[in-house]
Amino acid sequence: MPKGHLPKSMTCIAIREPGGPDVLVGSEQPLPSPGEGEILVKVIAAGVNRPDVMQRQGHYPPPKGATEIPGLEIAGEVVELGRGTKRWKQGDKVMALVVGGGYAEYCLAFETHALPVPANLSMVEAAAIPETFFTVWHNVFERGKLVAGETLLVHGGSSGIGTTAIALAKAFGARVLTTAGTPEKCEACRKLGADLAIDYKTEDFVALTKQATQGRGADLILDMVGGDYVGRNYEAAAVEGRVVQIAFLASSRVTLDLMRLMLKRLTHTGSTLRARAVADKAAIARAVENNVLPLIASGRVKPLIDSTFPLAQASAAHARMESGQHIGKIVLTL
Repeated sequence: MPKGHLPKSMTCIAIREPGGPDVLVGSEQPLPSPGEGEILVKVIAAGVNRPDVMQRQGHYPPPKGATEIPGLEIAGEVVELGRGTKRWKQGDKVMALVVGGGYAEYCLAFETHALPVPANLSMVEAAAIPETFFTVWHNVFERGKLVAGETLLVHGGSSGIGTTAIALAKAFGARVLTTAGTPEKCEACRKLGADLAIDYKTEDFVALTKQATQGRGADLILDMVGGDYVGRNYEAAAVEGRVVQIAFLASSRVTLDLMRLMLKRLTHTGSTLRARAVADKAAIARAVENNVLPLIASGRVKPLIDSTFPLAQASAAHARMESGQHIGKIVLTL
C-alpha cells in the first residue's frame, strides 16, 4: 500500500510515569506500520476503560510486544492494509478492539478484531462498543451461559460494562438486578431496563436479590468488585448458579468459606480480555458480529455515552472515570 498520503509521525498520549491523571501527556511518535493480518486505522474516537486507568497507575502493563500507548478500543477509518488482509479496504469505517494504542491519531488493529460500524451509530458510539461488548458477550453469554428467563445480577450497573450488560441481558430475555452507588445511578440502570436497582451503600444486595427471586437467588452474577463481594455473591447465588469475575475494584485477595460453593454447586469463573490470543479475540469478535451487531444496527441496543473529551484532555477523562460519577462510557475524540 502506498504510504505517500500518510504522515511520518502522529500525536498520541503517553504515560510519563506511573501516577495520577496528570501523568498522561501529549507525545509525538512514529506512525506504526501494519504487520501481517493488521490494519492501520485513522482514529476518530477512542473509548476510555478502567484497565487504561490501571495501566496509568502502573498496575496493568501492556502484554509483551504491545505498544505502551494506552487505549483498548477505537473507531475510525482504515488507511493502510497489512499483508494477508482480506476483509477491509481503505476508507472503510470500523470499530476495533486493540491491544493498546487507542489514545492516538492512528492505531493498529488486527483485521479480525474489527467490526463494521452500523449506519445508525456515531463514531463516538462506535468507539464505546468493542471493549465493553466483547467483554460482556464473552463473560455473560459464553462463560456465564445466560439464557432467557434467568436472573442476572450485575455489580456496578452504571459503569460502561454494567450498562452494556443490563441492555444485552434484557435484549436476550433475562431478568436483571443490579447494584449501583447513588439513587441517580440506580435510576439510570432502571431506565436501561434493570428490573431492580439496589443502592449498595444503603441496601443489602444479598437480601434484596433473594427477595426479588422468591428466595432462589441469581442464576448468574457478573462481578467486577471482588473483596468481600465474593462471599456475598455465593450467598446471593441460586443453586447451580454461576459467578463470573471480570475485575477487582476492591481486592483480588479474599478470605472466604467455600462450603457455600459446594452446597449450592456453584461455578466461579473469570477472564481478562487483553492478554488473550489473537484467535480467541477473533472468535469473540465474530460472535459479537453475529449475535449483537444486529441488535445495535436495529437500535434495540446502544451504548450509553457519559461524556466525551478531546484527546489532549485524556487526563480529564481519567479524572472523570476515577471520580466514580460517570454513568456509561467516556470517549476521547480526535
